[in-house]
Amino acid sequence: MDDRSSSSSSSSSPPHRLLIVLLMVLLFGVIMIQYVCPSRSECQVLHHLGSWFKDGSATGSRGRGSDIQDRLQKDPYIAEDGALVRFVPRFNFTKADLNRVVDFNIKGDDVIVFLHIQKTGGTTFGRHLVRNIQLERPCECHAGQKKCTCYRPGKKETWLFSRFSTGWSCGLHADWTELTSCVPSRMDSREVPENLPSRNYYYITILRDPVSRYLSEWRHVQRGATWKASLHVCDGRSPTLSELPSCYLGDDWSGCSLQEFMDCPYNLANNRQTRMLADLSLVGCYNVSAMSEEERWAVLLESAKRNLRGMAFFGLTEYQRKTQYLFERTFNLEFIAPFTQLNGTRASSVDVPSETQRRILQLNRWDVELYEYARDLFLQRFQVARQHERRQARERRQQERRRLRGRLITKQGRQLKPTETPRQHDRHSVVTEEQQRRKADGDSGESEKLLPYWWDQDENGTMEDYIDNVEQWW
Repeated sequence: MDDRSSSSSSSSSPPHRLLIVLLMVLLFGVIMIQYVCPSRSECQVLHHLGSWFKDGSATGSRGRGSDIQDRLQKDPYIAEDGALVRFVPRFNFTKADLNRVVDFNIKGDDVIVFLHIQKTGGTTFGRHLVRNIQLERPCECHAGQKKCTCYRPGKKETWLFSRFSTGWSCGLHADWTELTSCVPSRMDSREVPENLPSRNYYYITILRDPVSRYLSEWRHVQRGATWKASLHVCDGRSPTLSELPSCYLGDDWSGCSLQEFMDCPYNLANNRQTRMLADLSLVGCYNVSAMSEEERWAVLLESAKRNLRGMAFFGLTEYQRKTQYLFERTFNLEFIAPFTQLNGTRASSVDVPSETQRRILQLNRWDVELYEYARDLFLQRFQVARQHERRQARERRQQERRRLRGRLITKQGRQLKPTETPRQHDRHSVVTEEQQRRKADGDSGESEKLLPYWWDQDENGTMEDYIDNVEQWW
């Protein structure tokens, strides 16, 4: 009897071990998938599997782990488009690069200049600027009119230089080279010559994943867009036809195939974001004979990175909520309605073979490098801003508690009864102080149960620091 039971137990043990090993291998594989394949669109089935495991582990967790998971799920900035944020910084930036808060004075002479790159979601963002900001004097936008009037409080002067406020005053989709030389003179021409103010110009822009942006531009051109009104002014003149040949004959390039779009060597869609953010005068403008192509683009890339770092603000199409947050914090302005994270665009619906995707990446290799640099800078700025915001919130809570503690000590020092022992008084003051603290912070007994005692400590290991680490390493 004992021999049979022991033999059956030993025979069932290996399957159990095998099952445990298989589960561990599967869990490790899911974790690796999250890093190797970060895009939900590229590995949709595998991400569903990974999310199933994550949800299962969250359901089975208890105590502090479940509290943390609840906090992560309630934070709107941790995930966008339903994808987990897995961010590991690659570049080292200075404090000045990361702490982008400007002293924008809308009542003075400061101007926000929006550099609108094609097919980056700039039209949507431009509408946010004129229709969705809480202002003492909101922009006046009338139905049927393409432009809004965005005057400063008490003045007939605009604080915004953009498509929807001043029109294409420096040319259709003017780039960095055009705007920096054109905007000051355009703004000065609107003022009385003898009272020209000394303005601060704060340049902003929106960038987008290069492949998605390229496909979106192709679809737009395929429907008849030309941007022929673009001036491409550099060093005081527009390029000649020999310097910038056309990719098509006729009025437009409507109906062109993706292959035709990629085959044109003069297509400005290639590396458009790098070119539009760089100082073109550094490479002889559109004269490609001044240096080799590799050297030319290397110079343009470094110039674009430098200009991007120096801009007051830039956002990313793929991170709408974070873009809104950083703009509001940078300019101390607030939007009325929150930005909406789009789950898909026309470009995302294009079924592109892997070989074609590799070709697009090669055609936009400089934009790919610029976008990775911009994304790293953007997410680091976001993390720094969030950490600073949480630190300020903790300091405010601590100041409020010190204020309440001082009031309680003063009050209780006057009202201490002769029959009350100091020990009883201490216990009473601690309870009363805790109740006052909850009232001041808007906490209830239930919230206090959810947040452990170390929630508001200044030492490392607080919940805020943990969330920051999750945002960085998840």
